[in-house]
Amino acid sequence: MSGENISPPWREQELSLQAVKEKYSDLSPFIILKIDVQRRGAKITRRALDAINPEKDAAFYRGINLESKGVIPYGFLLRDGTSVLCTIEDEAETSFKRFREPYTIDLVNGRPALTDQGEFIDEIYYLPNPHFTNKVTTRGTPMWHVLMSRPQRMDINLYQTCDFWKLAGMNCKYCVAGTTFNSTKGEKAEIVNLDDVEEAVVEALKQPGRYRSVFFCSGSMLGGAEPQDDEVNLYIEMLQRVGKYFRDKKVMSQIVATAFTEKQLRRLHNETMLCGYTADLEVLNEEVFNWVCPGKAKYIGYQGWKERLFKAAEIFGPGSVSTGVVSGVEMVEPQGFKSEEEALEKCLAEAEDLAKHGVTVSQQIYHLEQGSVFQHKKTATLDYLTAFAKGIDQISRRYNLECLCDDYRTCGNHPSGDLARIWQGGKECR
Repeated sequence: MSGENISPPWREQELSLQAVKEKYSDLSPFIILKIDVQRRGAKITRRALDAINPEKDAAFYRGINLESKGVIPYGFLLRDGTSVLCTIEDEAETSFKRFREPYTIDLVNGRPALTDQGEFIDEIYYLPNPHFTNKVTTRGTPMWHVLMSRPQRMDINLYQTCDFWKLAGMNCKYCVAGTTFNSTKGEKAEIVNLDDVEEAVVEALKQPGRYRSVFFCSGSMLGGAEPQDDEVNLYIEMLQRVGKYFRDKKVMSQIVATAFTEKQLRRLHNETMLCGYTADLEVLNEEVFNWVCPGKAKYIGYQGWKERLFKAAEIFGPGSVSTGVVSGVEMVEPQGFKSEEEALEKCLAEAEDLAKHGVTVSQQIYHLEQGSVFQHKKTATLDYLTAFAKGIDQISRRYNLECLCDDYRTCGNHPSGDLARIWQGGKECR
């Protein structure tokens, strides 16, 4: 598929946002809107950019899969408090064409809002700027270079690239971690300075009531005395450094990491404050997983990844372990599922198998990123992604699973998890 914008047909071929809201009237319309924005992304107009207040609004960020060198938001809130993290690009600078046009962030009656084809969709609110943003460490490093902040948590990205990107043809096909790192042209170290991170966390904790949790993430590190030991050791060192500043032995904390062995998992559990563990399978089907995630397939394998998740749930406890899926990537041609019905049936069956072993599935929305292998592929329909979110939520309720370290209170990036806060079927939300 070429990079040309082939957007005109898709609006006629798929259910519209309003039609999906009506079809899933038992779900929050705000969460359905979130799914659509995440799959399509957003562009921001110059006047909306000019209205951003960098002292008040979160507009600088540096992470594994995203990078900002200027003032641009990396997320926003909807009217009901639903958080939306998505690709946001300067309208004047982006030339990357996607299968569907992105939403537009503009000013409507002087306030930031989402629009689509010039029509008002809803008001939005930028994420609040954390107090540490304009501070620097003793090494002179801007703290926002080493610590990101959502409204409810601190985000620490330790290893700024991924070893699968260093092996020809082994990177996950939807991912841009290597592209993002290489685009910095030496401005970012592969591993952030741990002293800088520690100082930034101490400064962040001076803002009372801001944070619910601490989140750690890295690209996969394959080296060490045993495979992945380097990654495990990096997490342990950082967790122990940060752990000194909390009174409790276990703190609301999470890592998103490679699938580790039992020995490595027990080290993380026993030697640190960690209470939540996530290892992303990305795709809930072995055949499609092997195609989309060749590095993970070669070095650990789909069944091996699942077995390590099951062991993690035994160690950390049911509801403390999750796996993320890039929802919709299983539909990518030519090796993805041929029908949405088959994809839902088989992927939700896998999600239920994980739930039986105490592992929660967290839904991220597949979207197109410049620099990924799949950058010009077709994304899934809003109807399908909404059905997927509903299915995951129903499975979590059936097995009484809620991953507290990765839920709507703590992360806010997963539509399926957002549904846990909604009253459904006469049952009070957890």
